[in-house]
Amino acid sequence: MAYQDKTLVCVECGESFTFSASDQEFHASRGYQEPKRCPDCRQARRATRNGGMGGGPPRQMYDAICASCGKPTQVPFLPRQERPVYCSDCFAKTRPVRSQRW
Repeated sequence: MAYQDKTLVCVECGESFTFSASDQEFHASRGYQEPKRCPDCRQARRATRNGGMGGGPPRQMYDAICASCGKPTQVPFLPRQERPVYCSDCFAKTRPVRSQRW
């Protein structure tokens, strides 16, 4: 099927944008619908969602003492007494080396 560039109107800002033939082909191959938002509004929407780049609240960090070297550190989870907590340097030393699969 031969695709041709289309002009669509963004539901967010009301501006016209081009839905290129190559983008149409990509959307069709993935089973996606036509975009409703222009690229700028799509990017802004992604940024405001949780998990988006720069979106969402900052991650809460908790103070802890490294079980290996005794240095103060911060971790993104609430430490429990029965489990050791490591600083990033000591954690990197305790992790098993992963083989690359390329």
